[in-house]
Amino acid sequence: MMRNVMAWLTGLFAATGLLVATAACSPVAASGTTGASTAATEPRIHPVSGLAVIPLTVTTAKGRHTFQVEVATSEREQARGLMFRNAMGADEGMIFPMVPPREASFWMKNTVIGLDIIYIGADHKVLNIAANAVPYDETPLYSNGMAAGVLELNAGRAAEIGLKPGDTVNW
Repeated sequence: MMRNVMAWLTGLFAATGLLVATAACSPVAASGTTGASTAATEPRIHPVSGLAVIPLTVTTAKGRHTFQVEVATSEREQARGLMFRNAMGADEGMIFPMVPPREASFWMKNTVIGLDIIYIGADHKVLNIAANAVPYDETPLYSNGMAAGVLELNAGRAAEIGLKPGDTVNW
């Protein structure tokens, strides 16, 4: 038994050494930074959800506003959404791409923070906004038409930036 443990530990240390050696050999850009060009093109990963984070731009009568949004693509990711989260930054949110576009309804089950739920059509225009959705409320909030995406922002944020039906959302 002790031999098996020792063999396992030896393998673990060898693998760790290989990882350290590999990291030490990563390419260095001309500026002296490591991997700067590839890091800028790869999506960031959210530390809580593990989802990709991408920029999303909203264009309203007041101008353009950019958010950093988590992308919930799988059925499981979309079912969980922002449930159990205690906080979200003012310029953060979550986008739920709908492929193909469909009638959509969201609720606030197990959702701690209040949200604005923005339904977006295939033309990237806002269909409707379920503003200030109440935490934990299980009442379905429906889209006014076929949604190609649903954007969740902090409650009241849509009003702050002047977001209205017909405005444009791009991700």
